[in-house]
Amino acid sequence: VVLQHHERMDGSGYPQGLKGESILLEARILSVADVVEAMSSHRPYRPGQNIKMALDEIKTSRGVKYDAKVVDACLKLFHEQGYRFSA
Repeated sequence: VVLQHHERMDGSGYPQGLKGESILLEARILSVADVVEAMSSHRPYRPGQNIKMALDEIKTSRGVKYDAKVVDACLKLFHEQGYRFSA
């Protein structure tokens, strides 16, 4: 799962350039979670972006880089169920 979490649905990811259903579902879930968390978290080299920007990124790449069903589930958690990251 960890090995594949930088793979993308369109084959543009790494390390193996896997695409679509050849990427484990768990890795597709971790991929979306990783992008949202990484973009919205503070790093030593940059401040965190607001959660809207992170969610816009996965929405824009829905079905291209990221699994559409996984993106939909993530967006539902934030928009419909009010999920928030801890401060």
